[in-house]
Amino acid sequence: MSRTYSVSDFDFALPPDLIAQHPAAERSASRLLDGRSDPPVDRVFRELPELLNPGDLLVFNDTKVIKARLYGAKASGGAVEALVERVLPGTREVWAHMRASKSPKAGAVVRFADAFDAEVLGRCGPDDGLFHLRLSGDPFELLEQHGHVPLPPYIEHGDSADDVRRYQTVFAREPGAVAAPTAALHFDEALLARLAERGVGTAHVTLHVGAGTFQPVRVESLAEHKMHSEWFQVTPGTVDAIARCRAAGGKVTAVGTTTLRALESAALVGGLQAGARETDIFITPGFDFQVVDRLVTNFHLPKSTLMMLVSAFAGYEPIMALYRHAIEQRYRFFSYGDAMLLERAQERSGD
Repeated sequence: MSRTYSVSDFDFALPPDLIAQHPAAERSASRLLDGRSDPPVDRVFRELPELLNPGDLLVFNDTKVIKARLYGAKASGGAVEALVERVLPGTREVWAHMRASKSPKAGAVVRFADAFDAEVLGRCGPDDGLFHLRLSGDPFELLEQHGHVPLPPYIEHGDSADDVRRYQTVFAREPGAVAAPTAALHFDEALLARLAERGVGTAHVTLHVGAGTFQPVRVESLAEHKMHSEWFQVTPGTVDAIARCRAAGGKVTAVGTTTLRALESAALVGGLQAGARETDIFITPGFDFQVVDRLVTNFHLPKSTLMMLVSAFAGYEPIMALYRHAIEQRYRFFSYGDAMLLERAQERSGD
C-alpha cells in the first residue's frame, strides 16, 4: 500500500549559512552530489560528461530571465514595488505582483523608475492575486532598461552587474522567466563543448519560470494545494531528439525541475507531444514518469513543491538521506548553490 504524504514530511532543518548568497567563482566549479548510488559520491560539476554515456540526451530550459523587479511610486507618493510575473504576448500589458502600503485601484497610474508609467487595469490571475497593468512602452524594453534582476527572496543583497550575468544561463534565448532555471546555471561553454565531444546530445524546451516556484505550501494536505501555472513549449525537434535517444538505448536527462515539468506535462496524454500551453502539474510521490530518466537539480526549499517533485522522482527516503548528507558535507543550497544528479526510482510504464 502506498504511503500518504503530508507537507511536514518534506521539512528539514537547514543551517542558514548554507544558503548560497553568491554563485561559485566558476559555473562548473560547483559541487555535484552524485545520488545514483548508495552511498552517494561527492563530485565537482565539471565531471558530469564522464557520468553520461555517448548517445544520452541532455534537455535544457532555454528561458531567459527578465529584469522583472521594478520600484516606483503612486501619484500620492506612496512607494510601490512590483514583480512582473508575465508579459502578455503582443501587447504592452503585464501581470504583476505589487507591494504598497495601500493597493492601487483600477485606473490608478504608477510611475516606475521615474522613467515610465503603468496604468492599473484591475486584478487578475489566480484568486485575483496579481495586478493587470498596461505599460507606456514595450514591456521587454522597459524592463531591460529600468528593471532589476528578480533575485529570490532568500538572497539578501541587491542585484549587481555580476547577478545580471550569473543569474542567467549561457544559452538563455526566450525572454519571459522571473526566476532562473537554476540547475542550468552550472553549465559553461567549455562544459557544453566537452559534452558534445563525448557524444552526449542536447535539446531544449522553454518554460517561463514564475515567482510561484518560491511560494511555500500553506496547507498540510498535498491534495489541497493549488499549483501555480506556467507557460511552456516543447518543439517537434526536441520530441524527435528524445525519440532518437530512446531508439538508440540512451537515457534522457532533464536539466532542472522546470525542464522535467515541461517534458512530463507534454506527455500526460497520449505520449510526448510537441506544442505550447499552460501547465499546473503538481508532481508528488506516486507520479508515473513517462519521459525523464535522470535529473540534474539544485537543492530545494524545505516543504516546497520541488522537494515533493524530486522525492517523487528518486524516492522519498533516498532524497531525505541525500539532503542529510548534503547538510553534513556543507553543500551550498538553493539558486546559487550546488547540484545533484538523480536517477529515476520507478520504471517507466510500459518498460
